Amino acid sequence: MIKETSLGKLARTALLAVAGLAFAGHATAQAKVKIGVIGAVSDSAFYIADAKGYFKQEGIDAEIISFPNSAQMIAPLGAGQIDVAAGATAAGLYNSIARGIDIKIVADKGSMPAGKGYMPLLVRKDLVDSGKYKSFKDMKGMKFGSQSPGGAALSTLNEALKKGDVSYKDVSVVYMGHSQLAMALQNKALDAAFVTEPNATRVIQSGSAVRVAEGDAVYPGQQLAVVLYGGAFIKKDPAVARKVMRAYIRAARDYNDAIKGGKLVGPKADEIINILTQATAEKDAAIYKLMTANGCDPNGRVDMASLKRDYQFFKEQGLLTGEVDVDKVVDQSFADAVVKELGPYKAM
Repeated sequence: MIKETSLGKLARTALLAVAGLAFAGHATAQAKVKIGVIGAVSDSAFYIADAKGYFKQEGIDAEIISFPNSAQMIAPLGAGQIDVAAGATAAGLYNSIARGIDIKIVADKGSMPAGKGYMPLLVRKDLVDSGKYKSFKDMKGMKFGSQSPGGAALSTLNEALKKGDVSYKDVSVVYMGHSQLAMALQNKALDAAFVTEPNATRVIQSGSAVRVAEGDAVYPGQQLAVVLYGGAFIKKDPAVARKVMRAYIRAARDYNDAIKGGKLVGPKADEIINILTQATAEKDAAIYKLMTANGCDPNGRVDMASLKRDYQFFKEQGLLTGEVDVDKVVDQSFADAVVKELGPYKAM
């Protein structure tokens, strides 16, 4: 029998230690996932999942990257430079997909179910006070502000006009960012606009505009923003894609637990507001309790009827450069699989 020397024992011990470290490193290695956001309050579930460690619990090293707007995420998402994105349900999204960019809508991010009309119709206060605006029919001839050509807010505007029996071509639309919309209402450069929260509440507090209709009253259930997965991400790492969705849905449920009566005043409100004041540009904790909360389905479901209605509107307005099948753009398999594991959401 060959006798092992002390030096041999030391060498064997060192090798085993290195092997053990390598195994431990492999066991704890995290999947890197790049997530594009715009810093909106409707990005809440991403911020919550990050702050509460849900991504890490899934073995995910989440890098949250801020973009100026959703449109600028599309190319890097399609190219695999980012994996997940906070997307707008705009004509530009469908045009990109029609050009062959591989992207899927996988979950709700911002919608307007009952009580959560977070993009209300604001009309200048002087027009309301003077009686020039009394109802939807008085929208004829008005100058409206909107975030972008081909944005979902144009479809919201169209729904409001239909309620007043006003043609879409009987109003003029000016495009600018959300914060600019608020300023334009204050300086009377616009007559009205659909403004998302918390900007809407800020404008009302300034006394320059009146909230004449809640967003969910104008367009019940409208799907304004969604979670997008890049096709490369889905194909390369379907298991990781499901883990991202599990973290996201857990966070979306926390967000819903913070809502009561359409406001962030529910049981988990203080915790969620603290996360949002740290993660978003809105640092005033008080404003979160005053504003109308956006819908973010706790089971990840998107409103297919809304997506199809808006797509048809974009088509009628000549905003689409190619045809896509909306049913094929949506992939709810990740959310459905997670809900099957976690069970359906139960409100606190």
